[in-house]
Amino acid sequence: MLFGTGEGRLRAMRINRRSFVGSLALLPAALAPAAEQLRAADPLPANKNIKWAVSLNLWGYFPGTKLTDILDVMQQTAFIGIRWTGFPGSLTKYGVTTDQLLAEMTKRKLNVVTISWNGALHDPAQRQQVLDSARDAMKFLAEFGANHLVVFSPSRGRGGSDAPGAFAEMCARCNQIGELAGTMGFTAGMHNHLGQMVQTQEEIDRFMAAVDPKLFGLSPDTAHLDLAGCDVVGTIEKYKSRIHFLDYKDAKRPAAAAPSGAGSGGAGAGAAGASGAAAPARAAGAGFIQNIYDLGDGEVDFPACHRVLKSVKYKGWICVDLDTARLGPMVDYERCGAYVVKKLEPIYS
Repeated sequence: MLFGTGEGRLRAMRINRRSFVGSLALLPAALAPAAEQLRAADPLPANKNIKWAVSLNLWGYFPGTKLTDILDVMQQTAFIGIRWTGFPGSLTKYGVTTDQLLAEMTKRKLNVVTISWNGALHDPAQRQQVLDSARDAMKFLAEFGANHLVVFSPSRGRGGSDAPGAFAEMCARCNQIGELAGTMGFTAGMHNHLGQMVQTQEEIDRFMAAVDPKLFGLSPDTAHLDLAGCDVVGTIEKYKSRIHFLDYKDAKRPAAAAPSGAGSGGAGAGAAGASGAAAPARAAGAGFIQNIYDLGDGEVDFPACHRVLKSVKYKGWICVDLDTARLGPMVDYERCGAYVVKKLEPIYS
C-alpha cells in the first residue's frame, strides 16, 4: 500500500489539491513574461513616410485613465503620435502643464501632432475670438514641433448654423485661419464629421471649392465619410494634393442603410468607391459609435486609400481615431497596428 490507511491517502490528496490550487494563482505571473515576449515579437508600424497616431478622445470613455497609461499604449504599439483633444481643459484633466507634457513626450520619444480644434466659424460676431483661439492652439502645438491644425466645423444644431450666409461665413473664417496658419509655419484642414456643418459629399465639395486651396485643405475622416454616404476613396483621390493629415477609422453602415453588396472586409465599400455612387447616410446623432470598428473589421477600403496616398508620395501623420475600444485601448491598437503592418505597409509605408 502506498499509504498505511485510507485516511492517510485522503490527507495526501487534500495536500496535493491545495498545492495545485495554490499554484494556479502564480500562473498569470509566470506566463506574463512569455506574453510580453510574444507581443514584442509582433511587427510594429514602421513610422517611415507615414507616421501613426492615436486620439486622446478615446480615453474619455475610460474614466480614471492616467496620462501615463495612454503613453504606455502609444509606446508599446508604436502609435507614436497623439491628436490632443479638449484643449486647453484636458491639460488640467490629466494634471499636466504644457512644459510637463513636452518633457514626458520627449523622454518617451512620442509626439503631440495636432489638436481637434473647433470654434464658432459661422458667427461674424465671434470672428476675433475664433482667430485668437486658433492662434493659441497653434502656439501650443508649436511647442511640440507640430505644424498642422485639424479644424472641425460647427455643430448643425448650433445657433445660427443654418442661417443664410452661415456656410459662406464659415468658409471665409477658414481662409483667415489658413492665412494665420501660414504665418506660423502651419497648414490647416477641415475635418468632416457627422452632425456638423461639413458632413455630406455636397458640403465637403462646396466647402473645398469655396476656400483658397493655397490656404486651407482637407483633413478627412474615413469613418465619417462612409457613414455620411460619401465616396471614401473618391474623396481622398479628389483632394489628395490638399491633404496634410487624415484619420483612418473603420465603420459599417447599418444593414438597412448599406448599399447592395456592401459588407465587412471592404469589398462592398471598395465597389461603391470605385463606381462613385454615394451610399445612404447614417443619421447624425443616431449612436454612430456602435458603427465604428478596428481597422479591417468594417467596410472602408483602406488599401485603396493607401494607394492614393502612395500616388502623391504622402509624408505625414495618419490618426487611427478609435471612438470605441471593445477589447480595451491596448488590444485594439495592437490589432490596428497588425492590420497596418500586414495590409497597408506592403502598399506604402
